[in-house]
Amino acid sequence: MKITVERQSNCAATLSVEIPSDQLREERQKIIRSFSSQARISGFRPGKIPRTVIEKRFGEQITAELEQRMMQNALNEAAEKEDLRVIDARPPEDTAHHPDGALTFSSALTIAPEFELPDYKNIVLEIPDRAVTNEDIESELQNVLNRYAEYTDITDRPVQAGDFAVIDYGSQLEGKPTEEAVDQSVGYLGGGEDYWLKMENDSILPGFSKALEGAALNEERDFKCPVPEEFPVEELRGLELDFHVTLKGIKEQTLPDLTDELAAEILPGSDVNGLTETIRGNLEHQLNQQIEEFKVSQLLDKLTAMVQFDLPPELLNAETQGQADEMVKHGLGSGMSEDEIEERQNEIFTAATQRAQMNLKNDFLLQRIAEKEEIQFSQEEFANRVAAMANQAKKPIKTFAEELQKSGRLRGVQHSMLLSKTIDFLLEHAKVDGIGQAAGEDAEEADPAAGPEGVETDPESQSDQESASAPDATEEESANEDE
Repeated sequence: MKITVERQSNCAATLSVEIPSDQLREERQKIIRSFSSQARISGFRPGKIPRTVIEKRFGEQITAELEQRMMQNALNEAAEKEDLRVIDARPPEDTAHHPDGALTFSSALTIAPEFELPDYKNIVLEIPDRAVTNEDIESELQNVLNRYAEYTDITDRPVQAGDFAVIDYGSQLEGKPTEEAVDQSVGYLGGGEDYWLKMENDSILPGFSKALEGAALNEERDFKCPVPEEFPVEELRGLELDFHVTLKGIKEQTLPDLTDELAAEILPGSDVNGLTETIRGNLEHQLNQQIEEFKVSQLLDKLTAMVQFDLPPELLNAETQGQADEMVKHGLGSGMSEDEIEERQNEIFTAATQRAQMNLKNDFLLQRIAEKEEIQFSQEEFANRVAAMANQAKKPIKTFAEELQKSGRLRGVQHSMLLSKTIDFLLEHAKVDGIGQAAGEDAEEADPAAGPEGVETDPESQSDQESASAPDATEEESANEDE
């Protein structure tokens, strides 16, 4: 078999193959013998059917299988001799059977990017020195007590800092309702009715509560507030909005004393010390998760910055579409309308492309490192992984495994496990430096439930942790829901 590979740009190549007649004849005989042993033709015993009959009855199928086998053999040989990592091979083109019995054909290939692996051992990770403090625990205890707070209507004084103000409000930009002015949803900035506002500096916008201080019950006020530069709606950043607010109610919050009896109500069978230690344990678990996720994210960022290479356009397009679909699904689930999605189409596509590029680059790098370091997982590890996934899906292991097999997701799970083990290998060989308490905010911002992009998170590390520490919502949001 004569093989020629012409490498091109953008992870493309052309494979040209010439197979001599004797090799074709030998392979064809194997296929005919296979057909003969399996065929059922009236008048002939199985395995005793003459070759001429088999050729006449199954000639087209035999030729098709022959070409398919030759194509696969050519790909295997090219991968071995040319160090080719084939991602996809188009159906053979320019197929020709020559008078001397030889077969020639060509195929367009998509191949993995070619690059030299960087020095991936001893990557320096800068991790914040962060520990759970007494202040953290006290803050979480305060959040717990907020669930059991009582609210008293105030009618004999103006609203002041620390109160909850029940308001109707709306906003305008240049004389138009804000949503109309920017032609998109602006969330809570647009306005609300019977909204419970905690009279704190950052409620709604910086300065909003301050502008309302001293207002009497049923008083209306008009004032301006600037929108911070980090606000999600880019069109509003740095602008001033005009607010019209009506104060409909003033409520004073009274928190209960934390006693052993209340602690037992919050966490059955516990007391104040037990509740405090449970909160400490939950906070430490959350912090450790956040730091581990921060380490993985920083590791992958530094690894991908070490080397540059092109990505296969077909894979990039498919991954970008998948990411965009996920973003649209999330947006619709968060209450965005289809019109709003349409308006942000370019923004979504840009973000999806960036994610897709990072995911694919991580994938190729981690695969190459796994190959070089001969990283593998055992059958026992794989079985444990499938069992953990089945448990998370609340399905019997056998049923879940069959579903994975039928849906073609089994290889994806195996691939994910390989990448995860490769990341563990890199972390074991990384150098971790502490960078001080102040940087801890970065680690705290990481979502402990979200794995690094492009790598499926181990379900065993995602067990639901029922925290007794704090309500899911902020004080202000909880008050609005209670009302």
